[in-house]
Amino acid sequence: MRFQIFFSGVAVIALGMAAMRILEKDAAIAFLQGALTLGGGFLICGLFSLKMKWHGIIGGGVLALLGAARGIANLPDLARFLAGQQERGAAPMLEFGITIICLVLLLRTLGGLHRERISRMLEQD
Repeated sequence: MRFQIFFSGVAVIALGMAAMRILEKDAAIAFLQGALTLGGGFLICGLFSLKMKWHGIIGGGVLALLGAARGIANLPDLARFLAGQQERGAAPMLEFGITIICLVLLLRTLGGLHRERISRMLEQD
């Protein structure tokens, strides 16, 4: 689970770096700032999980929820991009990539919490 959080952080930052080569300068800087914020948050949660496992994992899950919600709000732009309207360049595809990363991490976090809950319930019996 910790590896997933670290990997998600690095992947989001890498997409931000890729935006610097793909997008126009102003859009690329804005995209990079958001990617560094989200990816850095994932890395901080991953580091925090080394000391207090579930606090860091839950923090990563909350960040993933926020990233996924923002990405889902950008889906209309992706539909326009796929239809041929490319006024924002490749930004909708990069945003979609970050959305997928966040959704996978969110689902993995929920699954891990569910498994932990079941194991603690079985321990009590």
